[in-house]
Order: sequence, then structure tokens, then C-alpha cells
Amino acid sequence: MKMRELSIEGAWEIIPQQHGDPRGLFMEWYRFDRLAEAVGHPLRLAQGNLSVSARGVVRGFHFADVPPGQAKYVTCVRGAVLDVVVDLRVGSPTFGRWEGVRLDDVDRRAVYLSEGLGHGFCALTDDATLSYLCSTTYNPTGEHAVHPLDPDLAVEWPVEEPKLSARDAAAPTLAQARGSGLLPEYDACRSFTESLRADGLPYPDGI
Repeated sequence: MKMRELSIEGAWEIIPQQHGDPRGLFMEWYRFDRLAEAVGHPLRLAQGNLSVSARGVVRGFHFADVPPGQAKYVTCVRGAVLDVVVDLRVGSPTFGRWEGVRLDDVDRRAVYLSEGLGHGFCALTDDATLSYLCSTTYNPTGEHAVHPLDPDLAVEWPVEEPKLSARDAAAPTLAQARGSGLLPEYDACRSFTESLRADGLPYPDGI
């Protein structure tokens, strides 16, 4: 398993090593210790989600109030998606920047994004299925969205007519979300991350 930090602080691409033979294959898609070594603290596992989307569906950009925020570890178990991380942290050197990673059931890569970052994706196939681990449980009063088609973000979605949910279609632009105080502050996110490094979590036996 290889870890590659993306151009946005707090976002990582995970490249697994697949072991295959005529019977099939085996791989480690998540390693508690490897991720903790890369990001500086363990991922608190609170909830696991599964998302199935038709081709052309765009979901995002979703984020949560910090603290506690919601870190995510995302992989595609069927089909393919363009997974996109956007920096929504006011005051960040890369505020408003996005980066996309193709996740599919061939390379079986994953993406980790820390608290304060926005997450979205575009389904490149029918029945594109994402499985992702979350550091906190769902909290409807503390979770928000920024419009995925905001021209200021200028995300290059690989679809001519993106299909959005009613929630995402009604989401504010980045400027509107910032003006209303919805976006997380970069310094608050960094302080929260430092608190996770200080508190830590016990490693499983043998690690």
C-alpha cells in the first residue's frame, strides 16, 4: 500500500497492492497503522456508508462543521467515479482549489480527506458504488453543501449534463457559503487536527 499526499493539505490518495492468481485476488484496502503514520493520527471509525449512483450523477460538495468535522476514507467497489476533494477552509493557502482522483474496481485506489475538506464525485458508470468510512456519525444540523457546479470552483466534471439531487441543486455557491459563515476556518481545522494527534487512539494489539 502506497500513500500519496495530494496538492491539498489533508487529502491523500491510497494505492493498494493487489495479489491475484487464477482464483481471484486479495488486497488490503485499509490499514489503520499506515494511514495513521501518513496523516499523523488514527482515523476514528464511527460510521460506514455505501453509495450507489447512475452514470452522470454528481454528488457534493459535502462537508461538516469543525469541530468535530467528518474525515472520510473512500473507495469504489463497483464501476468508476471521479472523486473530487475541494478545499473549503477559509484562510487555507489552497482555499477554493480542487483535485480529482479516478476511483474504480480495477486499480481499487482510495482517497482520504481530513476534517474541513469538501467531498464530491461524478459517477462514470452505471451502478457506481462507493464505500466509505467516516470519523463521525451523520449529523444533519452540522452538515452542509456547496454547489458542485459553482463556476468559481470550475470543477471539470466529465459529463455534459450532471444529474444533481434537490439538495445539491439548491446548495449555495462558495462565495455565498463563505458570506453566511458556513465554511470552516483553516486555523480551527488545523487546531482540531493537532488535538487528534495529541489525544491519539490506542492501536490494536500487535501494532
